[in-house]
This record gives sequence, structure tokens and C-alpha cells, in this order.
Amino acid sequence: MTCGALLALVVGVPPAAAAPAGPGAEGGRDGSGSGALVMVLDSSGSMGADDGTGRTRMESARTAVGAVVDALPDGYPAGLRVYGADRPRGCTDTRLVRPVRKLDRAAMKKAVAGVRPKGDTPIGLSLEKAAEDLPAPQDGAIGTRTILLISDGEDNCGTPEPCEVAERLGREAVGLRIDTVGFQVKGAAREELECVAEAGNGRYYDAPDAEALARQLQRSAQLSADGYRLKGDRIHGGTTPDQAPAIRPGQYLDTIGPGEKRYYALDLDAVSTVDLSATAVPQPGAAVDGLDALSTGLAYGTGEFTCGTDTAHFLQEEGATPLTSAVSRIPSEGGGSGCDEAGRYWLVVERQSRKGSDSARWPLELLYGVEASLSDGVTPAQSRPGYGEGGEQAVLPTGDPRDVRGGTGFNDARQLGRGVWRDRILPSQTLWYKVPARWGQQVRYAVEFANEPTVERTSSTYSYGATRLFTPARFPVGGGGEFSPTSLYNGRPAAVPMGSVPVAWTNRYESGASVRPVHAEGDFYIAVTLGAKAAEIAENPRIGVVLRVAVLGDALAGPQHGAPVLAKNDGGAKQGNSRDPAVAADSSGTGGAGWTGIATAAGAGAAAALIAGLVFVRSRRRRAGTQTTRGSA
Repeated sequence: MTCGALLALVVGVPPAAAAPAGPGAEGGRDGSGSGALVMVLDSSGSMGADDGTGRTRMESARTAVGAVVDALPDGYPAGLRVYGADRPRGCTDTRLVRPVRKLDRAAMKKAVAGVRPKGDTPIGLSLEKAAEDLPAPQDGAIGTRTILLISDGEDNCGTPEPCEVAERLGREAVGLRIDTVGFQVKGAAREELECVAEAGNGRYYDAPDAEALARQLQRSAQLSADGYRLKGDRIHGGTTPDQAPAIRPGQYLDTIGPGEKRYYALDLDAVSTVDLSATAVPQPGAAVDGLDALSTGLAYGTGEFTCGTDTAHFLQEEGATPLTSAVSRIPSEGGGSGCDEAGRYWLVVERQSRKGSDSARWPLELLYGVEASLSDGVTPAQSRPGYGEGGEQAVLPTGDPRDVRGGTGFNDARQLGRGVWRDRILPSQTLWYKVPARWGQQVRYAVEFANEPTVERTSSTYSYGATRLFTPARFPVGGGGEFSPTSLYNGRPAAVPMGSVPVAWTNRYESGASVRPVHAEGDFYIAVTLGAKAAEIAENPRIGVVLRVAVLGDALAGPQHGAPVLAKNDGGAKQGNSRDPAVAADSSGTGGAGWTGIATAAGAGAAAALIAGLVFVRSRRRRAGTQTTRGSA
């Protein structure tokens, strides 16, 4: 049997190639393309004060807005609203000076250059108007729409109250985030801006000086422009099994609120392996508890049979990241399980949130794949449950790194080959890559976070760097005791090693979370995350990151016992070459990211072990009743 003939539906296939949607699907296929940004600039009288450099706060704000405009992608929809710019007094003084439309850098700079600080600070009303400024998503699209508020003080109008406005907008609008930047604020003003950001699914960025203002504005704007590109047929999951829409193999988009369960019906045969994954996409950095979770389960018949469950937790409280949970129906070897029956099954997706966590509805991306059984007479190769040469001591590629730009999610993950690659990452951001591995091969890599110049701060601040590895069916692969997915980061070099066991068809009958999912060849996905608190640490807007990627083992012609070797591995530790399935160098360069003193993978072992121990102690209380418990990338 050939590799291509093994899968009835290749999991991870682009939506255009997936089977038609079931009767519950509706709307467009693509959830991307609806991102937009409106900046809300404080133009009240206090912005005319000296910022400590001999310039007014407004002059520094103009420079910072110009830096944001220069950094946004060509054509990205952006606009500008101001308040306090027209009258010495007045709580209705808010005006859209540049509508949200395709980016015109010169026009935006001209608009902000004409603003003069005069009046009051009607923040609540300005937020309401800014939400109306953002174009509504079209054709069922779900993207990131951002309000970026820049202020040097608190609201002095009182009605409507800014935090109440932010909470209402954040709760009612899917994909909306409100970021706030406090320019030389403290006390009640800072508390109000922090409250607005938390209630509005966003982040508060502190800017004690003009340089920090430009840096933090760039971070917020770029995070908006680089939001997760969602794809799939729109669908509405049922709130009970009898309301569940029937779905067929393919990719789907839904939303899910705090404490909700969503049901989807599947009609399965008695022999196929079925892979189901759910990826929740909250706004990056939104408020979460470490034990907030996304769970998937597969139920059969009237619900008395539970055919698998899985729970993924954030396991950190710095801010939200994409969270993926996945479950399979794998027919038992003997065929005697209650979940081997043909019939109707239900995929159940549940979001668990604690008090104070993000209350917005999250986009939910579902992938449903079916693997055909092996042909009669084909004996699969033995399982490969050990890491072998891909373990902690694996030799990884060396040499000069090549530039690459990671994708925003599974759908646009950037393909990498063997070699050393470098990228830039924002605080709160997750970058995505994919690496092809065939039968008998294993992915082994390390992520290294750069030695960065840091800002002055009065206390020691720590964030984290993390990585997750996913199979072609989007199943998170556990470290299996060999690897920890997280390392502390404070601006000094830190590294996180990760890898998979070799791909083997029979791995599906193993029990380990690091082995069982690795049972089909294809593109393995690498997610790299930098924690939100890195915004309080690093001086550069983006932080440098290096990936050392190896694919170890000979590629085999198929899953069967004795399959011939398709290609001898030329050495996973060698630098990638022109024959690698790799992207070309990014001509944009590294843009000021710090690259000196990159750590070796072993250098962060102690920190990784420390944070892994803390995470385990906290998460063990919630493990009962689930097959696996994992953290986010």
C-alpha cells in the first residue's frame, strides 16, 4: 500500500479539499480577512504637557503613531479617532479623523499631525464610537478587530463608565479586543486603563517614556495585524446532543462561550480511525486562569459509552494563547470495544473558565479527519514508543540561521526543512511552523529565545517561552518525560527542546500521550509562544527566536512491516540545503531583534524543570476524569 492511499481523508488538508459540509454548516469558508485597527488618541489638555524630554506628550504620541503606521502591513485597515481635540470643555468631544480603511500611511500621519490637545477625557464614549468605527465582519468571517487606546489620564466625564463599556463590547463582539497604553500614568488612571484592557479581552501596556510609548504601540498594532487566520465552514454546535448538527470530514468554524458545551454528530463505520481536534482562539494575552481549559470528548449511542476524553489547560496566568484539545476513535485490535460499533457518535467540546477570566466568546476551529484501515494482508510495522536518537541528547543543526516568518496558526504555518532558522516574536504571540516527517522518521527541534536588551525596572520580572508539537491531525504531542515545553524568560538566553517519537502506524495502540498520536506521516506543526509579561522586559518591540530543526531516521515507503527505505537520512544535524522543503530567506531581516548570546538547549534545563514542577503541582487537582492534561504552547 502506498502512503498516499492510506488516508481516506488526509487530516490537516486545506478546507478547499475537504468533503462538503454537513447540514449544519452555513456561511463562508474563510474566517480570516476581517482584521482592522482603530487607534483612539487622547488629545485632552494634559497631552500638551512636557513629557520630560523637552517635547510635549502629544508630539511624542505623533511620533509613536507614525512608527505604528510604518510597521503595519501594506493595505491593513486602520483608522484614527481622537477625543478632547476640538473644545476646551465637553464630554461629547470625540471625532473620527481618519476612517478605518485600507492603510494610507501618509494620510494617517497627516491626520495625527493636525491634532492639538485642548479639552476633556471622554474615554467611555470614545470606546463606544470606536467600536462603531470598526467594519463589521462580512460573510461570517471571524478576525481580530482592535481598539488601541492611548491615554495619559483617566476619564473625567463619568458616563458612560469606561470599564463597563469595555466589558459590554468585549462580551458582545466576537473577535474584538481593546488594548490600552498608559503614557506616563499611575494611580487611578493606570488602574482604569488596566480595567478597560482586561474587560475588553486585551492587554494593558505601560509607557513611562516616549521610547516605551512607540514600542508598546507597535506591539499592540502588530499583534492585531498578525491574528490567527481561521478557516472552515461556519457551523453552530448544539447545546444538547439532540440539537447537534451532523458533520462530515472537513474543517469547521464555531464559537464557544465560558462554561458552554457544544455538540456535533458524526456517523462512523466500524473500522476507521477518526481524528477530531478543537482549537480555541482567544484574543492573545486576554485574562485567563491557569486552570481554564478546553476539553473534547467522544460519546456513543445514548451517551453511556465515553470513547475518549482530553483536556488542555493554559497552565499560566500571563494571558491567553491558542488552546487545542483532540480525541480519536481508534478501533480496538480485538474489535470488542463498545466504541468499535458503527453508528452515531457525538463530539463534545467544553470550555471551562474561572471567575475573572476572559468572558468573550472564542472562535473555535474544528478538524474532522478519517483514516482508512490497512488493506487486507498488510502487516503494520511494530510501534516505536522510544525517542532513541531523537531524545534529549540529540545533535541538532548548527551554522548561521536563515530568516523565516512564522504563520499565525495551523492554516498558514510556514514550512521548514532541516536547518537553523530565526524569526521575531511579539509578547503574547504564538508563531506556527510545519515540518514534514514520513513513516519511520521523527521531528526533533529546539527553540531558543534571544539575549535581548532589557528596559530598566525596579524588580525582577519573569515571563516564559514555550513550544508545542502537533501531529498532522493536530493532536498535541506530550513530552513523554523527555522534554518540558516551557522555560522561564527574563531577557537572557533561554531554550526549550522538543520532539516526537518515530512515526509508526501501530503507535495508535500505545497508551502514552507522547506516542499514541504519532501514528500517521505528514506535516507536524510547531507552535512557539512568548509570554505576555515579556512586554515588561524587552527593549525591542519583537524578540529574537531561533529554531534548530532536524528530521531523524530514514523515510520508509509505507506503514507496513519491512517497508523499503525511500531515502536514507543524510544527517539531521546538517544545515538545510536547497533541496529541503524550506521557505526562502525573509528579505526583511531581523528588524532589531537581539541575537547575541543564543543559548544551547541544555542551558535552560534547570528553569524548565522548575516551572514544569510548579505547573504540575497546580494542575494535578484537575486531572481526574480526563485522559490527558496539557498546557498551551
